[in-house]
Amino acid sequence: MLFVCYPKCTTCQKAQKWLDEHGIGYELRNIKEDRPTETELRAWHERSGLPLKRFFNTSGLQYKALNLKDRLPAMSEDEQFALLAADGMLVKRPLLISDNAVLVGFKESEYEQTL
Repeated sequence: MLFVCYPKCTTCQKAQKWLDEHGIGYELRNIKEDRPTETELRAWHERSGLPLKRFFNTSGLQYKALNLKDRLPAMSEDEQFALLAADGMLVKRPLLISDNAVLVGFKESEYEQTL
């Protein structure tokens, strides 16, 4: 299982604590130092079944600075994937990737149901 997070993010810290408390093993990946590739993002998006917008960190500084709230609707999927791959801080976190699921963000109920 791959756990993609930003260590300073409190939501990521809560998710990691939950995984540790439940004895669930994972490989940790710092999203700022080792950002997801466009190929990975496309595969995770497809497996997740979620709208692509859910992969954006809409509360992040970069998202707001780039005015993505207004720009995203006019962008193609290719442009959105390229943007996400260019800056890990634009990606919603944490991401938990297992063999059968991709979880975006941390909701304890989703973790309990999926894991």
